[in-house]
Amino acid sequence: MPDAIHKQLQDERECEGLLACMLGLNKLDKGVFRLLATHPEPLTVDQIAKFIDRERTTAYRSVRRLQEAGVAVQDQENCPKGGYHYVYRVADPDEIADELQRMLNEWYANTGQLIQEFRDTYGKDRSPETNP
Repeated sequence: MPDAIHKQLQDERECEGLLACMLGLNKLDKGVFRLLATHPEPLTVDQIAKFIDRERTTAYRSVRRLQEAGVAVQDQENCPKGGYHYVYRVADPDEIADELQRMLNEWYANTGQLIQEFRDTYGKDRSPETNP
């Protein structure tokens, strides 16, 4: 097995590593995902910022990336004295897994096509007598 593929298979063989690899999430995003996944209740951006010891805007950007990747969900909660605020939680794990599986299948099919194109391009008879 080529070294690059072997290294990829050995690095970050954890759920969050899979999210980073397939969805382009960074280290902070993985940490926020883990926080949302392990916390028993949805969290506000202010709570997330406090847990990760970062500014509110940094926490918000990370949550937005998680939402855009489809692994975090925003809910609106009404406040007892009126008004509302947003809280964040992890999306349904089965839906995340289904999307990751769909992405993997698409990657596999596309890679198979590229391999066939390689075979078609370079697999022709290239003996010295037929090629100048």
